[in-house]
Amino acid sequence: MTHVVKIAQWGETVEVDEDQTLLEAALELGVPYPHGCRSGNCGACKSRLYAGSVEMEPYSDFALTDEEKESGFVLACRSHPQENLEVAWLNDDEEMVAHPLRRFEAVVAERTGMTHDIVRLRLAVPEGVDFAYTAGQYASLGFAGRPARDYSMATGPGGMLEFHIRAMDDGEVSNFVQGGVKEGDTVAVEGPYGAAYLRDAHRGPILAIAGGSGLAPIKAIVETALAKDMPQPIYFYFGVRGERDVYLEEELAGLASKHERLSVQIVLSEPEGGTARRTGFVHDAVAADFDDLDGCKAYLAGPPVMVEAATEMLEIRDMRPEDIHADAFYTEAEKAALNG
Repeated sequence: MTHVVKIAQWGETVEVDEDQTLLEAALELGVPYPHGCRSGNCGACKSRLYAGSVEMEPYSDFALTDEEKESGFVLACRSHPQENLEVAWLNDDEEMVAHPLRRFEAVVAERTGMTHDIVRLRLAVPEGVDFAYTAGQYASLGFAGRPARDYSMATGPGGMLEFHIRAMDDGEVSNFVQGGVKEGDTVAVEGPYGAAYLRDAHRGPILAIAGGSGLAPIKAIVETALAKDMPQPIYFYFGVRGERDVYLEEELAGLASKHERLSVQIVLSEPEGGTARRTGFVHDAVAADFDDLDGCKAYLAGPPVMVEAATEMLEIRDMRPEDIHADAFYTEAEKAALNG
């Protein structure tokens, strides 16, 4: 059985089979539906349901709270229509991007250890492949026949693709990258994905918060904003556990020395011994520095617990939910627990 769906931002109706989600059917027809993880974890496809009913597969509370569900919001990537629907996606701003989805094989041009558990990979895009994306987005990478995993680009578009990959406990792919990948290897790339990209028409202050290897997309966003000569102040916070987890400090300091409107703060949550750096959780450091964040735009990347805590703090300080941009990255174990 199929159901007809009217999407407020799209001129034509979409027919959805009972075994499809709303998002799957829309994307098959070329509808530029905002989306990210496609697994109920990020909230990028959050939509308001105006008419009809859906049955939703399991999803995370970060992506859709109970209060939002009760208020008539759904996740398109988890929604199976039970009757004809009328919906509207939430990311209805003038800066919505819709780059073509590309699939290709790239070559490992450089592999560098950045910390005890983070490797930087730089991939060469084949000649003739136009891989367009916006700073802050991510791609799915496949290594030597292993399951594909999502990693954010650490630079803006143009040139080689850079990724920061941290070894995870029981992480088959991330641990393989630490020692099994070498220069010259091919990597299957699919993307771009993600809704936490730079909105370069925004002119209010930018708050950039990164945790661990979440530095990758935040670095791309900040560098691109500076390269575009966006005029507003940029407050960059980088949180890690201890000194051995800090990386690219000289590069960040160099950016700050060249651009007066950029400030960089490194925060340690579990320092060993004495330190002259700021300590505590990175979102608490932000909270200590700002009382009111109305008019700012925030970009967040890092462990889900950090992103969730930072989001809550930002909203308490009057930042509008639509000005908080984050793509939640869950481990395969966390995804399995969600869908179990």
